[in-house]
Amino acid sequence: MASSEGGYHSSAEYIQHHLTNLTYGQIKEGSTLCDGSVAHHTHWGFAHCADEAAAMGFNAIHVDSMLWSIGLGALFLLVFWRIGRKATTGVPSGMQNLVETLVEFVDTNVKETFHGRNPLIAPLALTVFCWVLLSNIMDILPIDLIPYLLQLAGVHFQKIVPSTDPNITLGTAVFVFILMLYYSIKVKGIGGFIKELSFTPFNHWLFIPFNLFMEVVGLLAKPFSLGLRLFGNLYAAEIIFILIALMFGGGVVFALMGGVLQLSWAIFHILVIPLQAFIFMILTIVYLSQAHEDH
Repeated sequence: MASSEGGYHSSAEYIQHHLTNLTYGQIKEGSTLCDGSVAHHTHWGFAHCADEAAAMGFNAIHVDSMLWSIGLGALFLLVFWRIGRKATTGVPSGMQNLVETLVEFVDTNVKETFHGRNPLIAPLALTVFCWVLLSNIMDILPIDLIPYLLQLAGVHFQKIVPSTDPNITLGTAVFVFILMLYYSIKVKGIGGFIKELSFTPFNHWLFIPFNLFMEVVGLLAKPFSLGLRLFGNLYAAEIIFILIALMFGGGVVFALMGGVLQLSWAIFHILVIPLQAFIFMILTIVYLSQAHEDH
């Protein structure tokens, strides 16, 4: 559904529509609405255009990102639960083979990377890897398929790839960051944690201000780098899919070229999807391993 065929007035409108989340939030009195009128009272509701979504501010909720995130997480839990219930020591089914391979793959990486003793790390790493992988896989679906079907049902905006929303990726990274702080204090004690920040990398009291500055900046940079790396890669891929989709509205020749480019980018993207999930998982393990190390 390119811009000329999908009811869009321009390519810019097509791109903006596909990059706008289904947003629920507070529309304040005096805000300019999509039809150009002014809101006479403050109320909560869904945004009907990108400008309304932006005006809702920080308290707005990206409903589509939340629902797809929860749905994919529930799908992961359901599949693993069903396979776990039906697991057999005999000849395994295809799904059991897949689940066992994933579990063994994650377990191997945890054993090689994590240097402490914590039974939570392997299940956490498996959950992070599978959830990020499922979120990324949504990017392979045709860019217009689900948004178009939901638009017929009256849902104007729909972004189906949770990892293209920085709120989701940074939220996951902040959760990992909280675990880092928790285990750093639990293993080393609050005094030991502060001492580590104060005397690393230079073990002398004269360098405490410099050490604190370097270590605190490095510590705070971890959740941002973790979340923004995933978001940046998937968001860029989504942009390219959208730009290629515009070619389908330019006639037969451009449509054929767009089809070839779409297929080529999708095949290449199949390599990116598990790679980004692996990077997010392995960094989670590394960061938690560092939190358990007592210098």
